[in-house]
Amino acid sequence: MAKLSALICAHNEEQRLHACLSALSFCDEIVVVADRCSDGTEGVARHYGAKVVSGIFPIEGPRKHAGIARCTGDWILELDADEGVTAAFAKEIRDTIEAADAADWYQIPVDNYVGDQLVRHGWGGSFGTSSVARLFRRGHKSWKAERVHPGAKLEGRFGGRLTQSIKHMVDEDIADMFARLGRYTALRAQDLADSGKVKSVPDDAFRGVRRFFKCYVSRKGYKEGELGFLISLMAGLYPILSNLRAREILRNRAKAGAEERPALAPAPVPLRRAEAAQ
Repeated sequence: MAKLSALICAHNEEQRLHACLSALSFCDEIVVVADRCSDGTEGVARHYGAKVVSGIFPIEGPRKHAGIARCTGDWILELDADEGVTAAFAKEIRDTIEAADAADWYQIPVDNYVGDQLVRHGWGGSFGTSSVARLFRRGHKSWKAERVHPGAKLEGRFGGRLTQSIKHMVDEDIADMFARLGRYTALRAQDLADSGKVKSVPDDAFRGVRRFFKCYVSRKGYKEGELGFLISLMAGLYPILSNLRAREILRNRAKAGAEERPALAPAPVPLRRAEAAQ
């Protein structure tokens, strides 16, 4: 039988980790990366028999790779602490990886909830997704060194999209949604500032309008009423706010650098002839 590892990266997720881990008995091992945790996250993980990788991982790519390094399964299933799975999901995962013609990686649908409302439409533009590449053979997925939503490289044969969904508790309410936009854009801004790939204001505006249209119209966010409009709006604001904040970071860095540079010694004042003769 194929061995399956579950990988969860968590930061102070003591309250939500119980529900996530208790549903993973169909996995052969659980690996939890406890990133800068100051609560009981590690204790909860060990209660469920998980291997714990404890450390400081400000960059998401290295955080994922640290967890992968502890996984021993032939297959890896990625989850977040605010996600849950069902018995039907577990059965489909096991059936998939144990099939004789199994591919190398698969997309998994996601049911996103805001509070107790299931929101199926409008996700995208780095503010949410309705499908994720979370099931893969070990060694067939790697991540870039970025703070939020790092680009991933998937290798091998794509097996398509599974039918059973991950249940994702995205936000508690609208206030939580705004707070998440603030966190995401702050992290993205640091990545942009470090890379030097900061866009111009007109480019930001164009991309923002395009993302709003794509989420609200193409991805049918309009079907979700007020929440669909808000999700689409935040997807559009994401590149604009990220780049504005990146420019602010660069200005602050330049200012700090100027203040740290030692002041130049004043040029000597030439003596007048009478003074020089003394």
